[in-house]
Amino acid sequence: MNANINGLNINYIDEGAGPLLIMLHGWGSNIDLFAGVISFAKTKYHVVAMDMPGFGKSDEPAEPMGVDDYVNFVLAFVKELYPEEKEIIFLGHSMGGRIIIKLAAGIHDDRIKADFSIPKIILTDSAGVLPVRTGAQNKRTKRYKFYKNLITKTGIVKLFPGTLDYLQKKFGSADYAAASPVMRKSLVMNVNEDCTPYMPSVTQPTLLIWGDQDTATPLSDGQKMEELMPEAGLAVIQGAGHYTFLDNPYLYNKILGSFLGI
Repeated sequence: MNANINGLNINYIDEGAGPLLIMLHGWGSNIDLFAGVISFAKTKYHVVAMDMPGFGKSDEPAEPMGVDDYVNFVLAFVKELYPEEKEIIFLGHSMGGRIIIKLAAGIHDDRIKADFSIPKIILTDSAGVLPVRTGAQNKRTKRYKFYKNLITKTGIVKLFPGTLDYLQKKFGSADYAAASPVMRKSLVMNVNEDCTPYMPSVTQPTLLIWGDQDTATPLSDGQKMEELMPEAGLAVIQGAGHYTFLDNPYLYNKILGSFLGI
């Protein structure tokens, strides 16, 4: 299905009937990866999942989007398509979890309370805790800044504009290298936001599902969230990585079903 939200063509899935459950995917992902979870949850819930701006089959934004921009976009999406809903449960993976943390913490309460409440949330291998940088990462960053400063001051970047792009790809992450200029700026804005200050304000019942082999958002992140969120409980899936719902869909759905009464 498609809808125009804030001037962007957005691809989304709308299946099932019951309480509304909205799923938000992670960076570089799309709604297709949620297929198994959607198939399971739609037996008792009205499940909606969208390709967020810049991902999947949805339009890319004209300007970079930070966490608050994505939060506002989700609110616009809900207001446009589901204005009558009074309660919405959110499930988020990776970056999607970062958005939900700010939604659930009440940062945008002036808009949410007038429209709907969030009775519970599910965070899967969620982003939101800033990683502790290693010595190797710090050295890599210093090298990047050195070369960037060198080509800028010497005028090389003006003579060969592609040099800076090459440098960014060489020293950036795979996600950064694969993104367009607008989405690269969006990525930097999102990954550099620390959501831990908001976590104590997430007072809804919260299910945290984590893979113990997750290297993108390590298990320690989930443990930190369980510690900071008053009503959070952590379920760990042994042997699973960053995509627990793909690595062990049977156990993932059993845990999710227990929390949602499916």
